Amino acid sequence: MKTAKIPTIPTVENMLSRNGNVIPNQFLIRTPYGVFFQSYETIIAVVGDPNGQVTLDEERWDFSATTGKYRNRFLGETIKETRAKIASGEYALANLNA
Repeated sequence: MKTAKIPTIPTVENMLSRNGNVIPNQFLIRTPYGVFFQSYETIIAVVGDPNGQVTLDEERWDFSATTGKYRNRFLGETIKETRAKIASGEYALANLNA
């Protein structure tokens, strides 16, 4: 009997606070293409698999203080570091919400 390959099913989970509490409206979406960070209904960033390329939404990556707080946590860095990586070309900008 031949076994069919089942594609990886995307999962969605709320981000957690440092205390392990669920953070409303801040989501991690895990897909075969990478891990997406979504704030409310907006995709802010994606870390692509398998190469780890970071792409930020060109219009909304720095939308608000709340978005910035959780984007920083998602990327594991400060906004200053994120801006430097955008300027150097290490991070790409794209319309992730088209």
